[in-house]
Amino acid sequence: MTDHETSSSDTVPTALRFAFAPKLGLLPIVTAFLRNPRGACAITWARLAGKRLRARQKCVALAGIDHRLWLPSSAKPASEPASALAAHDIADVAAGALDCSTSGHAAIVALLAPGHTLVAGAADAIATIFSENAELQALYGDALVEGGDGRLLPILRPAFDADFFRGLDLAGPVVAVRAVCIAGIEHALVPGAEALDLLLRIDAGGGAVRHLPRLLSIAPLARSHGPNDEARLEAVRADFDRRGEGNAQIAIDEGILTVTRPLPEPCPGVSLIVPTRDRLDLLRPCIASLVERTDWPAKDILICDNGSREPETLAYFRECEARGIARIVPCPGPFDFAGMNNRAAEAARGRLLAFVNNDVEAFEPGWLERMVREALRPEIGAVGAKLLDGEGRIQHGGVVLGTGGGLVTHGHRHFAGDAPGYLGALLATHRVSAVTAACLVVETKKFRAVGGFDAERFSVDFNDVDLCLRLNAAGYRTLLVPSAVLHHRESASRVRSPEAEVRHRREVANLQKRWGSLLVQDPHYHPGFDPDLSTHARLRRGWPDLEPAKPR
Repeated sequence: MTDHETSSSDTVPTALRFAFAPKLGLLPIVTAFLRNPRGACAITWARLAGKRLRARQKCVALAGIDHRLWLPSSAKPASEPASALAAHDIADVAAGALDCSTSGHAAIVALLAPGHTLVAGAADAIATIFSENAELQALYGDALVEGGDGRLLPILRPAFDADFFRGLDLAGPVVAVRAVCIAGIEHALVPGAEALDLLLRIDAGGGAVRHLPRLLSIAPLARSHGPNDEARLEAVRADFDRRGEGNAQIAIDEGILTVTRPLPEPCPGVSLIVPTRDRLDLLRPCIASLVERTDWPAKDILICDNGSREPETLAYFRECEARGIARIVPCPGPFDFAGMNNRAAEAARGRLLAFVNNDVEAFEPGWLERMVREALRPEIGAVGAKLLDGEGRIQHGGVVLGTGGGLVTHGHRHFAGDAPGYLGALLATHRVSAVTAACLVVETKKFRAVGGFDAERFSVDFNDVDLCLRLNAAGYRTLLVPSAVLHHRESASRVRSPEAEVRHRREVANLQKRWGSLLVQDPHYHPGFDPDLSTHARLRRGWPDLEPAKPR
């Protein structure tokens, strides 16, 4: 067994747990094929027809997937000494000695974590990026971690996200900052968490912190630990004080830092909106879970009835209204997911809207509270949950643009339900481009301010993606809250037809026309990953020897 296969998740940083999760063995794959012979035949046929990508995608959907990111030792890049920074007028300063007098006459200061070695070209790349981007104040890049057997693990960081960086320290190991930013520091940086503290200070002050999707350093696994929990807590508490949020409760558990912001009193009302057409087998457990396994005290359930006809369903509607469980909002006509939700939103009474599919079930009572606390933040738009499919695997971990054939894909789809996610993305709250409306919470005023769902262009597909992107464009941020977990039997109530296929192609064209520039590369997803399979699973062919990267 190799070092990276035998290492315990307890001996590595929380953000690297993904690399040591159990691999998908041959037995589960064979079992999945035997349980679904039709799917197995479809995979075999695609393979024989030379459609290798389609075969791989179908295999992932059938059997699941894991991370296969370790590189052989032969991929180790050449290194360069830290003195290369000086040749580009960049001061190399130990984090613990960083203060306003340490930069000398250099315009840029670089913090290099102990044990990390620069890779060839790193100093030149840093100098070039700063010279070409006058607004840039701080920059960090990617790294390689070297296992005991010499294999290399790529650490491909996301674009800067204060929520994610607080939750799982992702700063460093190389952070370059303009000297003028350091000169403006009023108080000493937190010892042991200097890089994190510095980036949070710059961001809180409105400065531009950017990520360079390029390798800058390499280090042994043993030297890849970030700051200790006490230092992280101190840095984050100081950050919240600077942002005027000193009343937030902050705690760390198993390396994950969580923030609990106070709720207004009384608790704001939430209108839960559930569209359906019959399918009482799905609707009844969904509503029961919202009533019995959702502990938010002020909730109002609206069922959008899209022409249900079955007597049992109609009797259930009468029962719900008689018991005060839910209100029924008639939404007759052809299936129009966006229009139905818009109609119910108009009738909603809550300060917040929670859109929930009829094939979703809650099983952890605190899911709605966790989402509401984030959605109430003035700078946050849509908030999504982690959803598990019928096999207990990840169905939704945020929406990633430009993947799955150039459109969109659910993040970490088909990974094990308890997977930590790449860099802990399934453990800590973080920013994403979009989330699914199968479970989406947003303040009513923000939803209405952008015009709600676009029922004209996206009646069924991509309306949630479009809503999130319009909220983003309006200055809000979209968040995924992985601690809010629900079950989702995706599209269990949807039936494909020739008409539906025509409509789907039309909505694909509308998505490409409106958001084509973002579909080229999701700003929150690293370009080093293979865009065709489940996200974060494989590296893009040719990485890292691709075109020079631009900061984001």
